[in-house]
Amino acid sequence: MTDIDPRLTADCLILGKFPLSYLLLMQDANYPWFILVPDRMNIREIYQLSPGDQQQLLHESSRLGEALMTGFKGDKLNVAALGNVVPQLHLHHIVRHQSDPAWPAPIWGKVPARPYDADLLEHVIGVLKQVLREDITYRV
Repeated sequence: MTDIDPRLTADCLILGKFPLSYLLLMQDANYPWFILVPDRMNIREIYQLSPGDQQQLLHESSRLGEALMTGFKGDKLNVAALGNVVPQLHLHHIVRHQSDPAWPAPIWGKVPARPYDADLLEHVIGVLKQVLREDITYRV
């Protein structure tokens, strides 16, 4: 098991694991915002993964994106691997709605993070379990 950067674990809940990547939920209820973290040591960029892992990451990212857009009925899906602050390779998947507080701008720094309450967190995890089913092993 790869250690997940503590900055990610401080801001996110670890929900489960795909065959390659951990699935995290950013603790910001302003947006359905999920992060994939490949379970590989010392990887900062996608090209550093083996060809097989690159294909698996693309598959997991695509499967997650489709599920999120279906489950959360998004207007647009933003996918990004920035890594300027946290160098460990991780892919953000953010479901955007025209009604969200940052639309149409990028979400970073637009509004303060809004913590999940227990009911909303349960709802988000329920939607995720409904749309991903057996694709992931859940930790919650």
